[in-house]
Amino acid sequence: MRNLLIIAFLFSPFSITYAQVFEVENIKLAGDIDKRINIVILGDGYQESEFAAFEADAMQITNYFFNQSPYSEYADYFNVYIIKVPSNESGASHPGNASDEANYDLPVSVVDNYFGSSFDNYNIHRALYTPNSSLIYNVLANNFPEYDLALIIVNTDHYGGTGFEFSISSTDPNAAEIAVHEVGHVLVDLEDEYYPGDAWANENINMTQETDPALVRWKNWLGINGIGIYPYGSSGSAATWYKPSTYCKMGYLYADFCSVCKEGTIEKFHSLVSPIDSYLPTETSISNETFPLEFQLYLIQTTSNTIESTWTLNNTIIETNVDVVSLEVNDLVSGTNNLTVVVQDATSLINIDNHNTTHVYTVSWIIDNSLGIENIEANNYSITVSPNPSSDIVNIAMESTLEKDTRIEIVSITGKRIKTLNFTNKDNYQIDISAFSTGLYIINFYSNNVLISSKKIIKK
Repeated sequence: MRNLLIIAFLFSPFSITYAQVFEVENIKLAGDIDKRINIVILGDGYQESEFAAFEADAMQITNYFFNQSPYSEYADYFNVYIIKVPSNESGASHPGNASDEANYDLPVSVVDNYFGSSFDNYNIHRALYTPNSSLIYNVLANNFPEYDLALIIVNTDHYGGTGFEFSISSTDPNAAEIAVHEVGHVLVDLEDEYYPGDAWANENINMTQETDPALVRWKNWLGINGIGIYPYGSSGSAATWYKPSTYCKMGYLYADFCSVCKEGTIEKFHSLVSPIDSYLPTETSISNETFPLEFQLYLIQTTSNTIESTWTLNNTIIETNVDVVSLEVNDLVSGTNNLTVVVQDATSLINIDNHNTTHVYTVSWIIDNSLGIENIEANNYSITVSPNPSSDIVNIAMESTLEKDTRIEIVSITGKRIKTLNFTNKDNYQIDISAFSTGLYIINFYSNNVLISSKKIIKK
């Protein structure tokens, strides 16, 4: 998988130039590193004699992590590795200079750990953090540069953690919950659902100052699973900021993620990993002796089997939700044939109809009339439609791995074609629907004349 943070290391003025190589061990292997989200767990404050304890702590957090929805449903999207980094001393430092020290009973100490992890950062006792981010980047770059997310476990049983460049957690009995919460910050960019303070308040997946139910970013979930528009507080700046839930893991230990946070998390998964693990054939040659021609899809499936596939041959649907399709000679027409499989996630954890962004994954085999495969293309699409509902302008943005152009058709609920336009990859289009009658419309997206996605829009 692509690396989320390595760019920050490469361009950091504090980068460390010497290589440090440590033992790397896999503790959860779901697939190839370039086709999975790779979590790397590093320990701080573990002496070499404590590596067995570090591995046990990492395994405990990993097992807990993938029992939490939506990570549990998408467990096969992840690999987990540990890097055994030795510290000279065990534990974390405690300067004892936070403003809330009176609420805690922890001796002041200076610990010679590898990454410099310490309590009392940002004037908050439980803010367990290390300012030596360049050192962490260096260890990752030299030992596992393919990482997507780094989690630091600090060998102290005192409560603490943070989620900035990296997720950091202590080994407190609540450590696994702390880790899942902090990963929500770092991997998905979720905000706290307790008021984080004026400096941290901002428009985000699960935080807003918008109160209009038709415009709030989680409008598709309003009234479902307790989702509403709830103020962070009753006075001051906190009263001007709103969250979707009154009981979410981003606000409380041992709560579930709310529906809005689950949807945002899955959205992140889909932006990092294609559910198409591999496919066959991958070579552009076929002989007569191979009939029936067999085409196979290998999916990274969710635990609830929500990854769905639609196979079309020359724009006609021939199979759905199967992994293998066989073609006989008489299935092909003279000239060029296009076999395409379109893969999407139909999970109910994403409110598909009103969700702004849709991810679509395709594989196409172009077969000529001499029974040879001329070309094979695998493509990933990200399609965003907003705002929805709208009274005038609908913004459409699309990106695809192969930068393929797309045709868009807007049709009425009765099937009447209202508007057609060609869409160039990475362009943003504004479609004026102010003259449309009030009601429901469907935007169909076509690539190579194959329908890859449909989005409902509402004209107010």
